[in-house]
Amino acid sequence: MSDPFDLIVIGSGPGGYVCAIRAAQLGMKVAVIDKRGAHGGTCLNVGCIPSKAMLHTSHLYHDASHSFENFGIEVSKPKLNLKKMMGHKQNVIDANVGGISFLFKKNKITDYFGAAEIIAQDKVKITDADGKVTEIAGKNIVIATGSDSVSLPGIEIDEKQIVSSTGALELEKVPEHMVVIGGGVIGLELGSVWSRLGAKVTVVEYLDRILPGMDLEVAKTFARTLKKQGMDIKTGKKVTGVEKAGNGLKVGLEPAKGGDASTIDADIVLVAVGRRPYTDNLGLETIGVKRDDRGRVEIDAQYRTNVSNIFAIGDVTVGPMLAHKAEDEGIAVAEILAGQAGHVNYDVIPGVVYTMPEVASVGKTEEELKEAGIEYTVGKFPFTANGRAKAMDMTDGMVKILADKKTDRVLGCHIIGATAGDLIHEAAVLMEFSGSAEDLARTCHAHPTLAEAVREAALAIGDGPIHM
Repeated sequence: MSDPFDLIVIGSGPGGYVCAIRAAQLGMKVAVIDKRGAHGGTCLNVGCIPSKAMLHTSHLYHDASHSFENFGIEVSKPKLNLKKMMGHKQNVIDANVGGISFLFKKNKITDYFGAAEIIAQDKVKITDADGKVTEIAGKNIVIATGSDSVSLPGIEIDEKQIVSSTGALELEKVPEHMVVIGGGVIGLELGSVWSRLGAKVTVVEYLDRILPGMDLEVAKTFARTLKKQGMDIKTGKKVTGVEKAGNGLKVGLEPAKGGDASTIDADIVLVAVGRRPYTDNLGLETIGVKRDDRGRVEIDAQYRTNVSNIFAIGDVTVGPMLAHKAEDEGIAVAEILAGQAGHVNYDVIPGVVYTMPEVASVGKTEEELKEAGIEYTVGKFPFTANGRAKAMDMTDGMVKILADKKTDRVLGCHIIGATAGDLIHEAAVLMEFSGSAEDLARTCHAHPTLAEAVREAALAIGDGPIHM
């Protein structure tokens, strides 16, 4: 066995690879292990990156099919080449995965491919695809193994007709009717991809709303927008089963609160009901690392488990399963190990739904502020009153800002509209420095931009917006 590493990172998704690179920058000797055979985890290989490639290309196709004429651009009806579209997606994956390999070499990080098992507090066994076993030693270990998609009882995912997000990114033809089980981010994003490409899409959500956890007003506005785009949204419904019927599927439904059963015919069913932390088969029981009743690794404020030199970050711990949350935690752990003050502000972690229009959120929702008994003021501004949005014919949506009634400190921001995922960072930076709505309202914004709507929403908290 070679000399011990300062740090062994298990998993090379966004949390793991960022942690490894930051640790190497701080002078540590680092090893990374990944079972996939390619770096980047779910995010780069079968999640965030490929789905965004498909979201972008499907939006271009939809615009060419339906919107170009509005701008005076006359083209013949576009023809979908799904195989070539999938090829673009794969090129994007390969470029990003290759980029991580380059960064590992640049930072002198040693990488291993295979299944990792912690066999002692300072030792990890790696079994590669051919069964070859390698053991390495490390002074510290970070668990960054991410999460897996889950199904519902009695529904077996075959990745052909009944698919997870992974299978939904590999379909060989556009479905006639896709039923999406789950009205969260993943289901709505992938449902919108196939809807734009011509599929009939029905979303079934157990709760009485989509996007649980996001601001209710924004979620309701978004639901209306999706319905206007042709998606069928069924809330307050539970799926009782999925059965194969000939070449298709029959999806059983019942009202969540009880009532008459019904069925929907479909050729593809996407199960998007959540994800679970991947913490099995890592040897955690052997060394006594504690997990909670949902399989998540228990950690303290410095991401340390009950075993002093073993840490955990990302989807395997409590909190939102977001790539950027894992990245920030990876940086924090590396800095803590280097004797610095690594820190993550969990009150300022943006969330984005990359549909069209996009939905983005940071900080508290109205519902959370009401529950906490915090007095607040609301400022809203619609994109219908924004000059740039009118020029782009992208006037759906609004900006909504929530500020403390006494101090004017911004507590939350919620946006539905074009490029909401970029605009939300105006509020994120402001909130990171405890800024007020007046600070934002008095900041000069370039004209004409979509960002002016953010400023106008801040103005609405004071004396009122200028352009409405």
